[in-house]
Amino acid sequence: MSTILRTLRNIRRIGIRDYLHQMQYIGDTKAGTYIASDRYGNKFYENVEDELPLRTRWVDYKDKEYSPYVLSLFTPTKIEPGWHAWMSYIVDKPPTEDPVLRAGQRSWELPMHVPNMSASRAAFKTYSTVKPKTAAWEPVAAPR
Repeated sequence: MSTILRTLRNIRRIGIRDYLHQMQYIGDTKAGTYIASDRYGNKFYENVEDELPLRTRWVDYKDKEYSPYVLSLFTPTKIEPGWHAWMSYIVDKPPTEDPVLRAGQRSWELPMHVPNMSASRAAFKTYSTVKPKTAAWEPVAAPR
């Protein structure tokens, strides 16, 4: 939650259009430096001076459509692993500046992003194809 002075300062920095966009999607106003975007179109920002510690980095997701199979509209599974490491403060440099993370798409990576469907209706559920070793007991009541 922002204070009124911080909100007014951010409105002056980012404009009314971006203010309304941020209030609708992240519920807070943030002004910062655009770092880069990933191959899925997500935009990453950082503001070290004005934000609280460990809240200085944020992402503006490209896909904002609702899916009934996903519990939350915005999840960390919608960004690449290198950007997720930067957002979680595991690495200091964004993937555009880090030579290890800048490798691009590897041969074993999928070309399109597949979200994690855990804890949703589309989650994978295992089932057994083996015949059960025991049978359930069904009581038979004798008539009196």
